[in-house]
This record gives sequence, C-alpha cells and structure tokens, in this order.
Amino acid sequence: MHMADALLSPAVAGTMYIASGTAAAFSVLSLKKDEEPQKLPAMAVTAALVFSGQMINYTIPGTGSSGHLCGGMLLSAILGPQAGFLSMIVVLAIQCLFFADGGLMALGANIWNMAFYGCFIGYYLVWRPIIRSKLFGSGRAAMRARIIAASIIGCVLTLQMGAFSVVLETCLSGIADLPFGAFAALMQPIHLAIGLVEGLITSAVLCFVYESRPELLRDVMDAGEAAPKGGKSLRTTVAVLAAAALVIGGGLSLLASSHPDGLEWALFGNEDAGYAANMGLDEESFGVDSKAAEAAGNIQKATAILPDYSFSNSESPAGTSVSGLVGSVMVAVAAIMISMAGGFFRKRKAARVREYSDKEGGPDERVIR
Repeated sequence: MHMADALLSPAVAGTMYIASGTAAAFSVLSLKKDEEPQKLPAMAVTAALVFSGQMINYTIPGTGSSGHLCGGMLLSAILGPQAGFLSMIVVLAIQCLFFADGGLMALGANIWNMAFYGCFIGYYLVWRPIIRSKLFGSGRAAMRARIIAASIIGCVLTLQMGAFSVVLETCLSGIADLPFGAFAALMQPIHLAIGLVEGLITSAVLCFVYESRPELLRDVMDAGEAAPKGGKSLRTTVAVLAAAALVIGGGLSLLASSHPDGLEWALFGNEDAGYAANMGLDEESFGVDSKAAEAAGNIQKATAILPDYSFSNSESPAGTSVSGLVGSVMVAVAAIMISMAGGFFRKRKAARVREYSDKEGGPDERVIR
C-alpha cells in the first residue's frame, strides 16, 4: 500500500504530513508521561520483524495481486499504540529513504494509511475491548480465541480504512484517470483479502508471544486470566522473534510473490500474467508532476543505498537478502534509540520533580509541564 509521489498533489501530501506529524508528537509526549519502563528488546525485535515481514508479498489466489504485512496491529498489541506508531514511522522512513520503497513526498500519507489506523484505531477500538472482554469465556483457550479474533478483525478493519484513505487522497489530488467509485471498487475488496491474511499472520505471532511471555501483550494480564504455564524466558522469546526477523528478511524474502501489491494491481492490473487490466494506467506516465515530487525523488536517489531492495544495476537475489538483513538491523537500532530517548526525557523530568520538591517542600508537576 506504499504510495508513490506521483499519486499525490503537494497540497494533499503536505496535509498528510501535518496529520501524521501531529499523531507522532502526541505519541512522543505520551511516552514521556509514561512511567512504565520501556521494553527495549521487544521494541527492537518487533519493529525489525515488521520490516522483514513487509518484504514478503503473499499471493492473493485468482486475482493476479499480492499483499504484505502492514504491522500496526502487531506492534500496538505488544508495545502499545504510541510506541507502536513511532516504531512504524521508523520502519516506513527507513524503507523510504534507504530502499526507495514509497515516495518521500508521500511519506506522511503512507504513515497515516499504514500506521495510524493499525496502531490507534486497531488498538483502542478492537484490541483492547476484545481482550478485556469475556468473549469466548475464560481460560487460556478463550484468551487465544480473543487474540485471534482481535487480530483478524483489527487487521481487516484498519486495512479497509487505509485503502479507502489511499483512494480519497489520490482522488483529492486531482488525478483525472482515477474515478473515485471505480478505484474504490478495486481497492476495497482486494485489501479485504489482504487484511484477512495479515490477521492470520498477526494472530499466529501474538499467540506465540502469549504462550511464551503473556506480560508482553497489552491488556492480557489486566483481563484477569491466569498466565500460561511452561512459558519461555524473556531472553528466549526475544531471541526467537529476532531469529524470525533475520530468517524472513534474509531468506524467505527471496520467495516473495512477483505479483503487484493491491495498490499497484488496482492501478495497472496484471495483464502480463493473464489477469485483468483494472484501471489500465500507464506506469511510465500516470499521476501528478510537481517540483516538490521531483525534489523528493532526487533526495531519495541520493539516500537509497539499496533501491528496490537490490544492488544498483544488478538483478542478483543477494541484494534482497542483504536488504532484509541490513534493513532489519537498521530498524532495530533506530527503535532502540527512540526508546532510549524517551527514557532520557522521563529521567530528566523525574529529576526536575525531585529538585522542585526539595526546594518547595512538595512536588507539583503542573509547574514543570
């Protein structure tokens, strides 16, 4: 669902940067107020797992299209919506700048479409209410069922919202070749199928985490259910997730479907493989031309070390493996740096509270906010 710069006018792209930037600022401020210690290893490996997972496009049978993991639901279920959203920004920004995946001018829109809905809508409207409910009864089997239901419903709902936002943003950008109704009629059903598969993948990962270390999942322990017996240590759980990220990014990414993803399929079809043309646009000459998009494209050319997850001027599959490994490590390191920065601000705030308390005889955090 990564949008290219050609799909957006500068005005729409700027608006989406403001929307995503506002959500990011809210997330940072929320983390600064959060007194719970950050789970650095979990944040690092789950962000890396999402990066590597997005490299694997899975075929949607009978359509000529494919889909890939978005990851917002997965991250918010483990890290919470704010930390999950910031981790998704790291993933999408690194994809954009270093692998030329998604336009730089379109980055704000991609963050909104692929991260905001999954992290915030998926968590507050789906994950938390279902996990805290008594749906399916009580006990381990019931909790697993709630995790599966929340994962599938959340992924389907948030991908539908993201796909509709792509349609809306593109049509508001004034691309005359894309009538709203026809574009939506192609985008929504294909992303329904993509969302179902993502929901199954997400539920499998989260059920593993539940059986291994249930305290890593948000709201699960608050639901009053007993923790599963025979779980794994935190180190083992993190090691398994880290190994999965490296194996997926460095090896299984070579098996990714060659079919276009849902957005590309809607725009250009897949006639070469014997499927429909859909909107039938020309990949070389569609979309909006603007100086802003041209400037953004030039920046991407300068920063992309492995454009399109490959070595420059080479079709060697080693480029894909290297991209998966390098990207996973970059995302993990960046996620840790963000979390450490949040810890620094929390410690500084606590020190200021103590300093004020010593001087005035009692803490009053309102004066230092």
